[in-house]
Amino acid sequence: MARQPEPKPAPTFTSDDSAIIRELALLLDETSLTEIEIERAGLRLRVARNISIAASMPGSFQPAAAAPAAAAAAAAAPFDIADFAQHPGAVPSPMVGTAYLASEPGARPFIEVGAKVAAGQTLLIIEAMKTMNQIPSTRAGTVTQILVEDGQPVEFGEPLVIIE
Repeated sequence: MARQPEPKPAPTFTSDDSAIIRELALLLDETSLTEIEIERAGLRLRVARNISIAASMPGSFQPAAAAPAAAAAAAAAPFDIADFAQHPGAVPSPMVGTAYLASEPGARPFIEVGAKVAAGQTLLIIEAMKTMNQIPSTRAGTVTQILVEDGQPVEFGEPLVIIE
């Protein structure tokens, strides 16, 4: 009769693990993420929260007025804001985070409206989980719209820039 290997004991949680769970939960709150998963020393840990967005709006709800720069950009564009995501030259955000138009505060922006860009050229940076991620141009062309402001939070799939 063949002998079966003994099963490995399940990892146990320590006070260090509890601290990591607390840190991850805090990180969820700080970044507005809904889920984080890590694996360390054979222990896999997933912290998640469920968020229901089925809130009712009062009938008299009025959206906040848009920033003057965003209003000017929208007025100059032939597309409505809802149409930017459908624009063939839209560069969508690949992640949730905070958009920055320059490499550091006070530095010259990576791009400006009217600038010619090459495929792969850095358009802006999105900070996600304290990591700066360069967002490259998906194609060559001319920047006709910059749809985000410096330091603005962005969502996954949100259009950032229009390149024609």
